[in-house]
Amino acid sequence: MKKIFFLFIAGLSVSVSHSQEVSDAMRYAQDNITGTARFRAMSGAFGAVGGDLSSLTVNPAGSAIFLNNQAGVTFSNQSKKNNSNYFGTQTSDNENSFILNQAGAVFVFHDRNPNNNWKKIAIGATYENTNNFDNNIFSAGTNPRNSIDKYFLAYANGIPLGDITNINYGDQFYDEQQAFFGYNGKVIYPVTPNNSNTLYTSGVPSGGNYDHKNEVYTSGYNSKASFNISTSYKDRLYIGANLNVHVTDFRRSSSFYESNRNALQSGETISDLRFNNNQYTYGNGFSFQLGAIAKVTESFRLGFAYESNTWYELNDEISQSLYTTRQAAGGPEKYESVNPNVVNVYKPYTLQTPGKVTFSGAYVFGKSGLISIDYAIKDYGNTKYKPTSDQGFRGLNNEMSNTLTSAAELRIGAEYKIKQLSLRGGYRYEGSPYKNKTTIGDLNSYSGGLGYNFGSTKVDLAYSYLERKTNQGFFATGFTDGANITSKLNNVSLTLLFEL
Repeated sequence: MKKIFFLFIAGLSVSVSHSQEVSDAMRYAQDNITGTARFRAMSGAFGAVGGDLSSLTVNPAGSAIFLNNQAGVTFSNQSKKNNSNYFGTQTSDNENSFILNQAGAVFVFHDRNPNNNWKKIAIGATYENTNNFDNNIFSAGTNPRNSIDKYFLAYANGIPLGDITNINYGDQFYDEQQAFFGYNGKVIYPVTPNNSNTLYTSGVPSGGNYDHKNEVYTSGYNSKASFNISTSYKDRLYIGANLNVHVTDFRRSSSFYESNRNALQSGETISDLRFNNNQYTYGNGFSFQLGAIAKVTESFRLGFAYESNTWYELNDEISQSLYTTRQAAGGPEKYESVNPNVVNVYKPYTLQTPGKVTFSGAYVFGKSGLISIDYAIKDYGNTKYKPTSDQGFRGLNNEMSNTLTSAAELRIGAEYKIKQLSLRGGYRYEGSPYKNKTTIGDLNSYSGGLGYNFGSTKVDLAYSYLERKTNQGFFATGFTDGANITSKLNNVSLTLLFEL
């Protein structure tokens, strides 16, 4: 009720246009290594290993490896540092968060009948915070060539002047709303005001040297609840399946500031502006997984797993505001405030993220330890917004098909046991989902950890480090300049496991 009341007071607009971008789809299409400390310490290389609560997220046959009932809970502390380089100016920002990362249980039912080759059935349920969206990015520097005026011009040109000036803000489509901000903030002007089909020109003085500051704050999570069943045949072949329910809650608040000290002209021009955008995306999704693990020998195992597309039903809410300062040569400063105080609530839509195929192999050295390798392939070009009959979504889907590509992921993990103590390490590589790797670069991650077996209770601790470079424009249309971001993620996870 509080939310409904707030929207009623602030103003509510239901729109049928779209504001989605490729980067929005990538937020849900890309995977992160989460889960138990043992799983994280070995960089998620569990496709042919099984026997861990988080191994079910890679290969659902992994629950049939368990010998006894088991339950566990994992807590994680995440520290993320973003180093930004915008036209030579270096800035950095940090974000630290503590979360319940994973919880779950597996129950094993043995068949003692010696004549039955199906030796057991395992049933499991797990919850994982698959993505923690808490993050801060601050970029600042002097752009020698481009102003944000190109953003508003890109939306305005082609839109009749009357659709910008004679229609209430809440009745406009997203494209018209962006033009509305530029026009009413005096950032853009019609070339011929008496012509409805006029083009538009900039109210920002030319000459370059635009000082920019861009602040982006995100929060929220993407979680997955998995319901698992698996079985084993002669303790040689293990097969399983998952039904997954995904829940997402994402908030993004950005503030872009521009100032210039270019020569004042006879007419009024923009000297300073601040453009604020707030986005709230929420919804749920569904996917399924199938997997198998084969014991080729007592020591050597092979695994195969298929993860379906995930079908999300999402909702977007967006609010915006623009504040500008303008001045003419010899004249006073004038201020414009464009704040409709309206939350645009868009029609629900479907996002289909790509499926994944994982091939795995593991060698188990008796009770001393193991080495495991997973290799996964995901075609990000198959990401789609639906309904595909929608013209706006068709254009966006074509863009994703042209800019995204198949990406491979390699995970390597090892474990060595010294009585009750286990030592673990891992490495993970993931290729860029973009054909142009400067947009999102390759990912490299290193991990390590240890565990101690107290008998019916186990305690595991893991540390992982991840680094990735990105360069996504501050805005997706018109003004697409952005900073080079190097993100470094440090994670510490603690798991408590109990035999039931």
